[in-house]
Amino acid sequence: MRHPNPVLPGCHPDPSICRVGGDYYLVTSTFAYFPGLPVHHSRDLVSWRLVGHVLDRPSQLPLHGIGPSKGLYAPTIRHHDGVFHVVCTLVDGHGPSGNFLVTATDPAGPWSEPRWLDVDGFDPSLFFDDDGRTWLHGCREVPSDRRGRTEVWLRELRDGGLGPETVIWTGSTPDAVWAEGPHLYKVDGHYVLVCAEGGTDVDHAVVAARSRSITGPYEGHPRNPVLTHREHGRDHPITGTGHADLVTTPDGDWWAVLLAMRPYGGYFYNLGRETFLAPVRWVDGWPEMDPVEETVEAPALEPHPWPDVPARDDFDAGTLDPSWFVLRTPDEPFWSFDRPGHLRLPLRPEQVTDLVTPSLVCKPQRHRDFAFECALDFAPGAAHESAGLVVLQDNDNHLRLTRDGDVLRLVRRLKGVDEVLATTPVTGPLLWLAFHAQGQDHQARYATGPDAWRDLGDPVDGRPLSTPVTGGFTGVHLGLYASANGRESTAVADFDWAEYRELR
Repeated sequence: MRHPNPVLPGCHPDPSICRVGGDYYLVTSTFAYFPGLPVHHSRDLVSWRLVGHVLDRPSQLPLHGIGPSKGLYAPTIRHHDGVFHVVCTLVDGHGPSGNFLVTATDPAGPWSEPRWLDVDGFDPSLFFDDDGRTWLHGCREVPSDRRGRTEVWLRELRDGGLGPETVIWTGSTPDAVWAEGPHLYKVDGHYVLVCAEGGTDVDHAVVAARSRSITGPYEGHPRNPVLTHREHGRDHPITGTGHADLVTTPDGDWWAVLLAMRPYGGYFYNLGRETFLAPVRWVDGWPEMDPVEETVEAPALEPHPWPDVPARDDFDAGTLDPSWFVLRTPDEPFWSFDRPGHLRLPLRPEQVTDLVTPSLVCKPQRHRDFAFECALDFAPGAAHESAGLVVLQDNDNHLRLTRDGDVLRLVRRLKGVDEVLATTPVTGPLLWLAFHAQGQDHQARYATGPDAWRDLGDPVDGRPLSTPVTGGFTGVHLGLYASANGRESTAVADFDWAEYRELR
């Protein structure tokens, strides 16, 4: 039976995976979003459920002032002797920064406070050898006349610190760039190194090397790259394949999780980099992979679908569902459920246009065609008091559909400049708001009564919110938002429900 690919749609980049018995656990990058590093669980490699986050306490994750597409890069998850280990890099932190290690006995948490590692670079990984030694490896950029020249380093991880360093890989060709995302495996007496290469865009690739000794020397696969879609160009339905991590099933079958993008409306991928699944075969002691397709033959495992996640969050649980993120690290929760059955957002001075933690909760866009809707109860006392919806790429590039005083306003912000696209007066506190997207056409909608939807303005082109235009590494997120826009306020916005669903 074939299953839709990606297996984790939307912004789930840099996947890493491990198996414990018949259970699989997967983590992905989250950059400037909190909580950090979602943990997904599967028993058949195609159906996944969110069970928690590795970094869900402010003390673990200092993201204050982090810019777009900075923060948490490329985690690796491994399990050894009953303990889960995650290593990751916090990029451009204004407090603790760099590479760190956290551990847990339950992947759903709680996870430990970070152990900061005295080693530079990014994309760290762990390998537990059968002789009891543990090896930390990662990559770093090196001085060169060509940006992106990197090397993969290896150091033994000891209780008391780190052992001497060995550089084991610089790329599959003399002019290779961005050899990164390294992972080590031991197969038939060889240490096999699997790396990304080419940069996380259309030239992205998976390459392999191997050695009889963990410290090298490593020889490259004679047919590198193991996988790439670069020859298909930008018109292919799936581009940018790379950053793979491998796992075996109990029966010895090998599979890879990797990232790739699905452009639409041209070479624009608003969904960001997503997690795909692909089979791996071994030929003459080397891993090989076929091109990634939009469906994948399900592994020879007992199917284990999870219950469907409701499209609508009625906010009846009294806690924020773990599928919601906020921007950067909140010193304390700004949201509440003081009004039963409603998510309450205070109108704080912080704005989504700044590198702060605004009153915003959001989740990744997961489909090309989608509806994101909410029911809002909000009685602003002044024109600067705002609440509504945001289609967010970053602080300088997004769409806002907000009630500002007694006016409903659709604003497009591109490259840091706001443009008001449409307005309409509104009265009364109850308002229903929505964005309905068909491909790259994003239609803002509103209603003053249940299901009495009206369009606000014309469809807005979503392509300027794609990372090929804005730069960076994240996909679009959809959020509920409130702000006093730089002023103090005692007002609150109550959201009765929010719904995200695919439009068919």
